[in-house]
Amino acid sequence: MKTNIFVPQKIKVGFQNREDTYTKTLAFIIYFDAKGKLRQETSWEGWRNKKIDPVEYDNEPVSGFVLNKKVGDYKDGWNHRQAYTRVYDPRGFEFEITIENLLYILENTNSIKGKGLEGEFVYSWDGKNLILLPVDSPDYQEISQFNKVLHEKTYVKSKELVVGATYRTKDNQELVYMGRYDYWGTNWISGNGHKDSYYENVNKGKQYIFAKETINYRNKQDLYILNLKSMGDRIIETISSDCCERYAEMFDLLESKSCYSPYDESKDEYVYYDLKRFSEKVSNKVDKYAWHYGTTVYIENDKNSYAEVMGERDSTNYQIVVKRKVPSRWGSGYTNEDVVLFVGTLEEIWEQYKPRYRNEYLTNGKLYRTGDED
Repeated sequence: MKTNIFVPQKIKVGFQNREDTYTKTLAFIIYFDAKGKLRQETSWEGWRNKKIDPVEYDNEPVSGFVLNKKVGDYKDGWNHRQAYTRVYDPRGFEFEITIENLLYILENTNSIKGKGLEGEFVYSWDGKNLILLPVDSPDYQEISQFNKVLHEKTYVKSKELVVGATYRTKDNQELVYMGRYDYWGTNWISGNGHKDSYYENVNKGKQYIFAKETINYRNKQDLYILNLKSMGDRIIETISSDCCERYAEMFDLLESKSCYSPYDESKDEYVYYDLKRFSEKVSNKVDKYAWHYGTTVYIENDKNSYAEVMGERDSTNYQIVVKRKVPSRWGSGYTNEDVVLFVGTLEEIWEQYKPRYRNEYLTNGKLYRTGDED
């Protein structure tokens, strides 16, 4: 179970009269967050019977819960009702939990016929989803400790930050503080067609940068980044004031991020493919997918000179295709049309068009993106 589960100090229960329940009363339970704000109040108010007074409880461990019956898991037209299990609260009402929550409960406690669930439970939430959490579960201590820190509201202030130290966020992430730097973003500037449109670098000002190492979709080392204009209540605890052992490696990764140093088009580098690599890259893509799956190359040292090299239907030949702007057949304006420049072997295309890829660099000179990736 995730350890960023929120365990509130106080809950609020609204009711409906329901004949299909053992107690004739079905409950909708919501909670007060760490700031004392009642969450999910709008949907709760729309659901509950306002003729029945709601009740507030301290969310302390309680025993005596009993499993009742499964509800939902049916489809009516376009509507699908997810399966839930109804549970009896010893304070005299029933509520619903997900099947995933039920399975977790049964992994960590026993349900005794005629007596109900063994042990004590507290109400908790994962986002909007209520979770009945067994106090005897192995995750409870860690979740409880996280919530203790959260409720103490001893947020880390900016003047207390130490570069390289490790901190805990209110989402229970462990992140390393990298420092306070200019944070860069982009705005899309729309021109007359795609080739005249571009991204403009925008300095969003100094921000506090926290990070952790991760693996990206290309299975390469990367950074997850949390950027904060102000600290607020986002950082709740110092885990370690010592400098992270991999801070230097993490900073190298940060320096290759466009949020740290913006992309600089003037530093673009066009690199010619050798025949072996070009042939391998194009043929592998066609073999893996289909003849019409193209590999993007550049045929001049210009970002607008891109072309697609792809197979030809029912042939061992390949074709190199570019997009050209032509008058629209539907009236005014223009549209893009595929134009085949040449059909032949990969070696012939390589010799005639000198295909190349584009490496992109940041203002600080660090490689941002390489064009030669599968």
